[in-house]
Amino acid sequence: MNNSIGIIFRRELNGYFSTPVAYVFIVIFLFLSGVFSFYLGNFFGRGQADLQPFFTFHPWLYLFLIPALSMRLWAEERKAGSIELLLTLPIKPSDAVLGKFLATWAFTAIALALTFPMWITVNYLGSPDNSVIFAGYLGSLLMAGAFIAIGACISALTKNQVVAFIVSVVVCLLFILSGLPLVLDFFTGWAPHMVVELIRSFSFLSHFNDISKGVIDLRDLVYFFSLMVLWLFANVIVIEMKKAD
Repeated sequence: MNNSIGIIFRRELNGYFSTPVAYVFIVIFLFLSGVFSFYLGNFFGRGQADLQPFFTFHPWLYLFLIPALSMRLWAEERKAGSIELLLTLPIKPSDAVLGKFLATWAFTAIALALTFPMWITVNYLGSPDNSVIFAGYLGSLLMAGAFIAIGACISALTKNQVVAFIVSVVVCLLFILSGLPLVLDFFTGWAPHMVVELIRSFSFLSHFNDISKGVIDLRDLVYFFSLMVLWLFANVIVIEMKKAD
């Protein structure tokens, strides 16, 4: 990590913890994770010590929580007029984009790490496959990174944080829905199998579910990293255009 990226990274990460945003996000994330896992996921009724119910709800948790976290990344800078100051500094737009992204991703990783007591709990109650649980955490972190990259890019397009939030939710929802049977069955009746598989390949669910089951396929890793790179590249282009204005 070069010096410019490090400066932006520390600035953004400190910015989260200097306001109630960080603590509210973490409390909501931990509370909803517990509710979805132990109640909606029927953790005790299943009679099986694992974290599958915990990971099942992660795409839907991130659908709203991550856009709420990322909507301020650039929209707040634009509204306050500080983006002009930022872009006049000897910092490349790509460094600023990457620094903001990594800070938000690191913050999400901290929130995810705070669910570690759940991992301890299932080991106390039974003998789960810890390699599968580790894979689930890895898949969740990668998926969160993709959500953040999308939200950051959209945040750069507007000064309004609410607009950034809504558009981010819609775009991320499309990436989730493309893997649901309801959507795939609609295309199965008339579209070629290759087209159906292509639609399925765009889904967060398809790739995340495979990883959360303990199957770490290189194609799933490439998918999430490629998605992050694509949206971060688009983010850089948007910032470059704002700088040119």
